[in-house]
Amino acid sequence: MPELRLVPITPANIDTALAVRVRPDQEHFVSPVAKSLAEAYVHGETAWPRLILDEDGTAVGFLMAFLDIDWNGKGVDFRSGLWRLNVVPDAQGRGVGRFAVSSVADELRRRGVTRMYVTWHPGDDGPEGFYRKLGFELTGETSGGQTVGVLHL
Repeated sequence: MPELRLVPITPANIDTALAVRVRPDQEHFVSPVAKSLAEAYVHGETAWPRLILDEDGTAVGFLMAFLDIDWNGKGVDFRSGLWRLNVVPDAQGRGVGRFAVSSVADELRRRGVTRMYVTWHPGDDGPEGFYRKLGFELTGETSGGQTVGVLHL
């Protein structure tokens, strides 16, 4: 697995982040980086967007975590987890997604979080198998038509 690192999105690398795209057949499973960054802007401190770079400094992906969001809008269930994961086609199958999930899990543990959530669009060729292999369990919930998974940290 190549050496990977996360960096915050800055004015110097925003165009690089915006250029991160998944394969065309995956576009219906994950929103583009531009939408994620717009959501990060309006959600302020609850969004944690990061660019994923390889050892050469090439962008191989983008992730965005959510931190202590009010899950159902009632002020009683606050959750954290992986909001978005976009991996460029040439980097898929090289451990970038696993690195992204592990990095978010590490950040959440650092913040004292004990459960990491993720949602995904169900469907053939979707990301469910990937998340299940990493230990996410189905919660039995849906959110916005997406399946909800949880990983105990």
